[in-house]
Amino acid sequence: MRILLVEDEEDLGRSLKQVLVAEKYIVDWFTDGLQAWLYLEDRSLDYTVAIVDWLLPELSGLDLCRKLRQQHNPLPVLMLTALGEPENRVAGLDAGADDYLVKPFVMDELLARLRALQRRSPQFQPLNLTLGNLTLDVANNTLIQRNTAPPYQEIPLTPKELQLLMYLMQNPDRIIPGSKLRQQLWDVHEDPVSNVVAAQMRLLRRKLAQYDCPCPIETIPGAGYRFNSLLLSHE
Repeated sequence: MRILLVEDEEDLGRSLKQVLVAEKYIVDWFTDGLQAWLYLEDRSLDYTVAIVDWLLPELSGLDLCRKLRQQHNPLPVLMLTALGEPENRVAGLDAGADDYLVKPFVMDELLARLRALQRRSPQFQPLNLTLGNLTLDVANNTLIQRNTAPPYQEIPLTPKELQLLMYLMQNPDRIIPGSKLRQQLWDVHEDPVSNVVAAQMRLLRRKLAQYDCPCPIETIPGAGYRFNSLLLSHE
């Protein structure tokens, strides 16, 4: 699950990103409204929710919302602002924001509003993803293999293993280029090495082998990777 964060207050932006990453989101943080908009126009990324401050340099959060809606972009937007008067709330919602949170706020409230918004997102997925005999328990960072009677085998996952499996399980039987995985699963401000996807895939396969869990992810030479649902048990 990927979040677009546009907040020009350095301390708040840094704190928000830290909290959101701990909640297993991939976070792209921009401090400039125009920079965020140009990036959105230039890239095709599957954002779940946008968190946008009202008062931003170059392009305000209000205008960023308007641009999204003018292009019929359904991305849910949570607007942050110190402007808490009723007329400000109305202006924010009329511009296309889906929710409005007045500063200062507590992180627990922001996370609750975020969960509510992401349920409306076109990219929303339930906390459990099941294909064949495999269930990805997102809340507990666990892959559950149901080959025998309960209790089923539970395989603990690192955050990046979880994100990689989640993306592939959301797109079963599709060939996903390594460049697409790198773009979707790593922060835009990170500079991962070119073989980061192949290296992460090796670690994931090694993890599954340690638990005697056949890996349904195929490498398609010259094309990318595919989560092959036909390789799973469907009993």
